[in-house]
Amino acid sequence: MSDFVYAPPMEPYFSIVHQDDDIIVFDKAAGLLSVPGRLLEHRDSLWSRAQRVWPSLTVVHRLDMATSGLILMAITRRAQSSLGRQFQQRQTQKTYLAEVWGAPTEEQGKVELPLRCDWPNRPKQIVDFEQGKSALTHYRLLEARPQTSLMELKPVTGRSHQLRVHMQQLGCVIVGDGLYAEGAALEYGQRLHLHATELGFYHPVTEDWVQFSSSAPF
Repeated sequence: MSDFVYAPPMEPYFSIVHQDDDIIVFDKAAGLLSVPGRLLEHRDSLWSRAQRVWPSLTVVHRLDMATSGLILMAITRRAQSSLGRQFQQRQTQKTYLAEVWGAPTEEQGKVELPLRCDWPNRPKQIVDFEQGKSALTHYRLLEARPQTSLMELKPVTGRSHQLRVHMQQLGCVIVGDGLYAEGAALEYGQRLHLHATELGFYHPVTEDWVQFSSSAPF
């Protein structure tokens, strides 16, 4: 990753799926950071773009830079508190679509492997049964394609790179993954084929269950 140059997409500047007085649900483009990085050249992010319009906006959860799809932010402190608690207590529902190389041996199942940062090779994550944090992903095969498969992924936990490493461990690395894919699986996609397609949670003010969706661009 040492030769990586951050060149976030500028069109659209940001895309909104839902907005009210308390929350905004964005559809994040692949290649755009959720929040600013440490380096000056990594300051451009979805949050910093949106904060120019909504100065009080706060981040509730994040997506990897390479992942596209639904991401939720809070406008008010009340919303931030409620949503933060829901994510912490795993009351939210997140569904991802991934195009993976090859096919899983089982059409549906789960991957339960603890993860931690691979410090010498950060930001990569590795499976570690002694020091790793518990991580659980449910998966379902949606469509078998000639070289790839379309998978529905539902993470129960929210570890960094969880879906990417769990699919790698399943023997079905996500295509276009610059960290975990190699050879044909890497070259198959111009980008990481991972998209946050559905997001459900309790609205922080009305307390109604709300659900949003975004179709995958692959």
